[in-house]
Amino acid sequence: MAAIPNWSCKTKRLLLLMPVPNLNDSQLDWVVQQVAEYIQNQRQSYQGNASPIDKNQKAIMAPFFPESILNSTRVAVLTGEQLSNPSLYGQLVAMGFEASLLPNFSEMAAITFVDTIVFHQTIQNRTLFHELVHVVQYERLGLAEFAARYVNGFLKGGSYETIPLERNAYELDARFAAAPAKALSVEMEVQSWIDRQV
Repeated sequence: MAAIPNWSCKTKRLLLLMPVPNLNDSQLDWVVQQVAEYIQNQRQSYQGNASPIDKNQKAIMAPFFPESILNSTRVAVLTGEQLSNPSLYGQLVAMGFEASLLPNFSEMAAITFVDTIVFHQTIQNRTLFHELVHVVQYERLGLAEFAARYVNGFLKGGSYETIPLERNAYELDARFAAAPAKALSVEMEVQSWIDRQV
């Protein structure tokens, strides 16, 4: 997922101070399962109408990502519609989550569902790079582990910005933006990051 909503610094600080509810193991397992199902359902929904990455952008991304990732990833640009938030948000609010803390999918530039990236706007190289980092994360972790880490990262940090999977992707896309001609292996970087998380 990319493009944090355009909140003011004051709003971001206030959101970071809001505590998230403590979930018991059963509730946590349920939330992770719901998130994984949402990701899989969205992937199935959009994959059929998605296209391969365009040749020019594939050439730009080639020094950073394995050919297998670039060939298997599909992209879809939405026109006249936006992704809706997961239906489980209502249940999360009932569990005590502040609705404003939950990531608003309609405000994100793009969202990755395993190997299918859905964009709300024209595909920009930096956003594509960020989302391809997520594709690599999915490949390395698998859907279930990605969902578990995403949920646990959100619960631990209390906001979208503090989710380690997102921080990893933002750190790498910042390196790409600063030096787009300097090749690096995102696959190796992500694996190294995963190894350090254990």
